[in-house]
Amino acid sequence: MVRALKLLIFDCDGVLFDSQEANRAYYNCIAQAVGRPPLSEEEFAFVHMHTAEESVRYLFRNYPDLLPKALAFQKELNYEKFLPLMRLEPGIKSLIEAVRPPVKTAISTNRTTTMGRLLEIFQLTPYFDLVVTALVSPKPKPHPCALEIILKQFGVATEETLYVGDSEVDQKLTQAVGVPFVAYKNPSLAADYYVKSFVELQNLLKELKLIS
Repeated sequence: MVRALKLLIFDCDGVLFDSQEANRAYYNCIAQAVGRPPLSEEEFAFVHMHTAEESVRYLFRNYPDLLPKALAFQKELNYEKFLPLMRLEPGIKSLIEAVRPPVKTAISTNRTTTMGRLLEIFQLTPYFDLVVTALVSPKPKPHPCALEIILKQFGVATEETLYVGDSEVDQKLTQAVGVPFVAYKNPSLAADYYVKSFVELQNLLKELKLIS
C-alpha cells in the first residue's frame, strides 16, 4: 500500500484516453492494405496493450507471407490522422491540478512516436513531468525497466508511488516493481485500488489522506 504520495504515474491508452476507435481504425487500415481480414475482438484486445511492431507481428502470426509487407506499411503509416478519434478521459486535468505540486506526474506507455503529438493536440504537455514511451525504455511494458526509469528519475520509493492502469500489462508491470496499482475501469485486475473515473481517483486520494 502507498504510505505517502510523491509520484503519480499513468498509462496512456484506456486511462488518459479512450483510444479504442483510433487503434481499431489504425490496425484495420494495415490489415486491409496488405490483404487480411479485419481484427477480431481477441486481436484488438492484444494490440490495445502492446507496441505497434509487437501488434503487427501478432496480427500476422498466421499470415507469415504478408508480415514483411505489413511491417513496412506500418512504419510508413502516419498515426496522426487517427488521433482525432482519440477521446480524452474526463477529469484528468482537474486531478493533476489538484495534486501538483508537490506530487510529480508521469506517463508510462507502449506508444512510440505518437505520444508527443497526442499530448500537444490535447494540450496535456505541461501536465506531466516525465513521459516514458517504448522508444525511451530499452524494453516495452510489462518489462520493469520502464517503471524503474521513472522511479530513478525522481528518486521516489515504490511505496510513495501510485500507478494508474487498465490492463494485465500494467498489472504485471507494477507487480514486478512493487508499485501500488490503481485499476482504472477494470475490476478484473489484481490491484490495490479500483476506480471508474478520475473524479473517483481524486476522492480516493483524499480518503487515503494522500492529498488535501
